[in-house]
Amino acid sequence: MINLLRLLVLCGVTLLVACEQASEDVIRMGLANAPVNLDPRFTTDATSTRINRLLYCRLVDFDSANRPVPALAQWQQLSPIHYRFILNREGRKFHHGAQLTARDVKATYDFILDPDSASPHRTALNMIDRIEIQGDEQIDFFLTRVDPLFPAYLVIGILPADLMSKKHPFRDQPVGSGFFQFIAWPEEGRLRLKRRRDGQLFEFLKVSEATVRILKLLRGEVDLIQNDLPPELLAYLKQKERVQVEQTAGSNFSYLGFNLQDVDTGQLAVRQAVAYAIDREAIIHYVMQDAAQQAQAIFPPSHWAGAGDLPPYDRDLKKARVLLHAAGYDEQHPLRLVYKTSSDPFRVRLATVIQSQLAEVGIEVDLRSYDWATVYGDIKAGRFQMYSLAWVGVKTPDIFRYIFHSDSVPPNGANRGRFKDAEVDRLIEQAEVAMDEGQQAMLYRQLQRRLLQTLPYVPLWYENQVVVSRHNIQGYHLASDGNYDGLNHIERHIEQ
Repeated sequence: MINLLRLLVLCGVTLLVACEQASEDVIRMGLANAPVNLDPRFTTDATSTRINRLLYCRLVDFDSANRPVPALAQWQQLSPIHYRFILNREGRKFHHGAQLTARDVKATYDFILDPDSASPHRTALNMIDRIEIQGDEQIDFFLTRVDPLFPAYLVIGILPADLMSKKHPFRDQPVGSGFFQFIAWPEEGRLRLKRRRDGQLFEFLKVSEATVRILKLLRGEVDLIQNDLPPELLAYLKQKERVQVEQTAGSNFSYLGFNLQDVDTGQLAVRQAVAYAIDREAIIHYVMQDAAQQAQAIFPPSHWAGAGDLPPYDRDLKKARVLLHAAGYDEQHPLRLVYKTSSDPFRVRLATVIQSQLAEVGIEVDLRSYDWATVYGDIKAGRFQMYSLAWVGVKTPDIFRYIFHSDSVPPNGANRGRFKDAEVDRLIEQAEVAMDEGQQAMLYRQLQRRLLQTLPYVPLWYENQVVVSRHNIQGYHLASDGNYDGLNHIERHIEQ
């Protein structure tokens, strides 16, 4: 690592002296991963979701307590299964000039609900029975069952119905009504948008290697970087005079996932042994330099549905060995697991530490790292025994049905580990029809306790959000879920 820092110092100084600054008319953001799909009806990866928030407006958003608030529309509940939304008069102009109307809202959600469309968001919205519109501003949603959280699910960006009918390629030519407008996507690693209020241009540049991203920042080829930086590089950057580093507590949930149909990881004793063998406290302190908080569940305790009293899986090597022995594994017949992760150097380092900790109880881990597209594709297809990933930007408890209900096995949801538990299904279904927030919160806490007992995931931590920018970038607000909304407010002061 010392050699890496020396390289940064030498290269940074050389580049700053010898190379020209990037042009002043574009603000550039360096990304570890490029967006995959700019059609919000199909988006599932974090980068695409964050950029789509800039491009498309949605009916509903969230406040700081993760409760739904009006965005494009106000709403009222006319009966337990009937919600009426009235569109606001302002902020309804699509980028191609058409006015956003109730017809566009209905077309967007009708498409998602159509089984033939194969939208990954259909499962989360399958309580919608029908959608009716009246004029340009009124949309009525009729449900098949009571769900007091229903408005919080209407967070899909609205697409223009006229272009949907023409099968416009929104995937790589997005047309929304958000604060940012699509300009060009000339190559996979370079996306250009325009901020509508002032015409400021932005570029999103894929730079996979963290070290290279930092060098580009020092050189002036990018103006800011958010997340995906190892702690030692952040410590180095904090010492640089022309660089700003900001951090805030995060809510994105990192975990180990398992294939429950596998002969090894399908055993609860094996998953418990893994949980007891990992020293999360040491990883957070020594590897992550205290830039994370331990997690016991998807939601942090501060969330209205969070559970703050869950018993942690503190490291206990004796318990781990006893569990493995009871499951039939010993020195002559060791447990061997294939562990998949991304090829990001810091993710590989974290996985290597976990590999080493599991080895202390006799678990032999075959660590395999891949580029993001490959590892994500394998996980979605169920080609894994164990993997590490994070849920990003999760706000509402419908995530529990999406990833843990037995009906949500792909392609009907993201239950990629094929987890099935009757008690989990029951608690999810009861919580969905609970009539008040207090009762729902109680049921969701019971559910999270049950998930910790059955361990389809081993919870790891909530990583801090961090942004690094050049000294002349001002006004960026860092969100706990890592969204890019702050780009609507930043300015670059021209250096004299």
